[in-house]
Amino acid sequence: QVQLMESGGGLVQAGGSLRLSCAASGSIFSLNVMGWYRQAPGKQRELVATITSGGNTNYADSVKGRFTISRDNAKNTVYLQMNSLKPEDTAVYYCKGKIATAQSRGLFYDYWGQGTQVTVSS
Repeated sequence: QVQLMESGGGLVQAGGSLRLSCAASGSIFSLNVMGWYRQAPGKQRELVATITSGGNTNYADSVKGRFTISRDNAKNTVYLQMNSLKPEDTAVYYCKGKIATAQSRGLFYDYWGQGTQVTVSS
């Protein structure tokens, strides 16, 4: 079994910063792309940022220049540094990892965390 555990969410004023963490644990053989997604009330879940095992990153246009995704492969952990937060960033933030386990025979599957709430007040 694989688990992704997010942390670091909370309430912050507009213009403030938060740092989210997502730690993967379990029978992990290999981590491929990891990413952050978010879902605001009444809206579909959307991509925020992704990072490959080699460190290549991709961002949604709405967060470019404000958010930074990074990862620590030794710790199986991905981070999202969020600066200059806006009220429209308010959402539940989910971590997703494309992971091969000891049992998956080299196949990668998507795993999701339970989400962490980020609320930005104006």
